[in-house]
Amino acid sequence: MQKRLTLLGSTGSIGDSTLDVVARHPDRFTVYALTAHRNGDKLVEQCLRFAPEVAVVGDAATAQDVERKLRAAGSKTIVTHGPQALIDVAKSDGCDTVVAAIVGAAGLEPTLAAAQTGKRILLANKEALVMSGDIFMNAVRDNGAVLLPVDSEHNAVFQCLPREAAMHGGVTKIILTASGGPFRTREPSTLVDVTPEQACKHPNWSMGRKISVDSATMMNKGLEVIEAHYLFDLPGDRIDVLIHPQSVIHSMVSYADGSVLAQLGNPDMRTPIAHALAYPDRVDSGVAQLDLVQVATLNFEHPDYTRFPCLALAMKALNEGGVASATLNAANEIAVEAFLNRRIGFMAIAQTVDAVLNALQNRPATSLEVVLEADAAARRAAHTIIDSLPVPA
Repeated sequence: MQKRLTLLGSTGSIGDSTLDVVARHPDRFTVYALTAHRNGDKLVEQCLRFAPEVAVVGDAATAQDVERKLRAAGSKTIVTHGPQALIDVAKSDGCDTVVAAIVGAAGLEPTLAAAQTGKRILLANKEALVMSGDIFMNAVRDNGAVLLPVDSEHNAVFQCLPREAAMHGGVTKIILTASGGPFRTREPSTLVDVTPEQACKHPNWSMGRKISVDSATMMNKGLEVIEAHYLFDLPGDRIDVLIHPQSVIHSMVSYADGSVLAQLGNPDMRTPIAHALAYPDRVDSGVAQLDLVQVATLNFEHPDYTRFPCLALAMKALNEGGVASATLNAANEIAVEAFLNRRIGFMAIAQTVDAVLNALQNRPATSLEVVLEADAAARRAAHTIIDSLPVPA
């Protein structure tokens, strides 16, 4: 049977890669809904190619523009807008599979709605799990949803684990690899004057601006540690991070008998996306086969927490539990936005996140409402702190 997809965040890099894989397998996949925020022109192009029943955008003005262009081209796609419209397509009977690729906290509620209605969820939005943790995982379990990780690191771990949950007792730890981003070898003292353009120039991956900055600070890896904790039910002290500049080994699982299983491949998001889309089958992703002779050398090193303080902050938030991870994520989103808008310097991202974590009291994440309140409070605190910082020259 064809899988009917709702793609949350179709105009980003994950959306592009997903639709590329979908186009290669029209017998396996069809698109029910595509969503974007304000990138209406690209969404129109996608709708004309994949003919979804529904398209969702962020606001009424964008919706009006998209609908006008679609009607002029003869498309019958229904156009809706707003947060509730995202939730509606995520839980609609029109789809069985939801690809969660909205960046940031905005992806939490529609992804949680998909879990609550028992969908097959391909999770690329790590922030949803970072923020809501047990709430999200309980919704998956209680409603019979299927959760498949799309982040290359978590997908690699998933591939290296036994399918039988009872066999997971032999796992001693998981090892998430990180490229180290564009500043892996830079002296920490030289990072003060880093520009947004430099931070977004990732050496191995093509990603959006926000996630590129997160990779440069290694906050992205910190969020992935938190996500791995919930996905694979392991405590933080059994989740390691290794810098691996080639981005060929995407992550590893270490077993009690001394074995270490690794998943390798060229650094292209279509590989984990194709794996999750077709699971448990394997299909062509469009990615070239890995040539180990050409790669020749694989290097590893421990992360330097002086160079990457955001990674240490994420580990701290995981250890504290409660709403600390939601606070961390919200403060980071505001700080990265301020950096991209040249309101603060690169190293002030970690400074802002640390200050917010210290300023706000942690508490148990007992409900979605509590999580969202913590998210809002952290955003307010981050704005206040940023307003007190000097603007870069």
